[in-house]
Amino acid sequence: MSSKLEVDQRELVPVEEITRLVSSVFQKVGCDEDISEFVAEHLVESNLKGVESHGVMRMIQYVEQLESGYMNASGRPSLNRNDKGAWIVDGHGGFGMPALQLGVEKAVGEAKEKGISTVAVLHCGHTGRVGAFAEKGAEAGCLTIWVGGGGHKDWPQVAPHGGAKGVLPTNPYAFGIPGGKRGPIVIDFATGQIAGGWIYAAKSAGVMLPEGMLIDANGNPTRNPDDYFNGGAILPMAGAKGYGLALLAELIGEAMLGPATTEMNWFCVCVDTSLYSDGKKYRDVAENILQDLRSCPPLSGFKKVEIPGERERDSYTQNLQKGVAIPLKTWTQMLNLAKRLNVKSRLIKSSN
Repeated sequence: MSSKLEVDQRELVPVEEITRLVSSVFQKVGCDEDISEFVAEHLVESNLKGVESHGVMRMIQYVEQLESGYMNASGRPSLNRNDKGAWIVDGHGGFGMPALQLGVEKAVGEAKEKGISTVAVLHCGHTGRVGAFAEKGAEAGCLTIWVGGGGHKDWPQVAPHGGAKGVLPTNPYAFGIPGGKRGPIVIDFATGQIAGGWIYAAKSAGVMLPEGMLIDANGNPTRNPDDYFNGGAILPMAGAKGYGLALLAELIGEAMLGPATTEMNWFCVCVDTSLYSDGKKYRDVAENILQDLRSCPPLSGFKKVEIPGERERDSYTQNLQKGVAIPLKTWTQMLNLAKRLNVKSRLIKSSN
């Protein structure tokens, strides 16, 4: 499993068992069974795809947010139209994953009928790996774009280009588009140099972050995740480019969609690619482009040129039977939380 974290000791946990444990924990703090299972499956899939920052270690953070009332354990998303006819998903303060799932389902359905559609998602908690919901749209034949923003007052995480303190959230983008023979192309990134989840993961695992990610409260470079939590900030991705994308997302998220509650607001655009090219022609052209990229000789230090989305799918296939590799320190924290909530699991028994 690829990871940004250099961790010596990990616990390898079977997929079915860790999914059941995480789902049971969420149910213990008041979440409905179907929501708990959906979120648990999403987190496990993130680990299997190599996106540890948005994987099962988030269970600890989510329970804290649910127990404090920051997230609403009984929140379920609903779909409505505003007085101008725009589709809006209200997450009712619950998990963001079911809200984005409802949003992309509606956006794809509308795009298939009308060619293009938009959906806003408001009032939800953390959405996990947004690329998963861009991939859903791409699998249905749609160019799918997700933009998140609007929470800079509550989440001043990222310094603007040239700035020495956090002002903007990590304001993510995700793009999905049908690909060639190996499936959709998926691009999912924070506009900060690193997603906030990697900082939580590093702190939980007790390790340092790569260089060039963070500054401390005095504006000095640091690798220590504790410096971030003590007044530091994430640097913008690619300098002015990441800053510009973050600012655009913030204007979409707050100026256009209104003040964000809980986390941030989301905007989805879906375009049916068959408006411009039929399926077979599209796939043939896409595959030719991708083959040109795959055949490019790699630079020193690289094994090959990779296509966005393919590494994650390959990682998923390789790790599905192996299980989820969790940093030992994080795993101990997860087990202790499950014990406190009186969750019944063979994983807890085997750890004693």
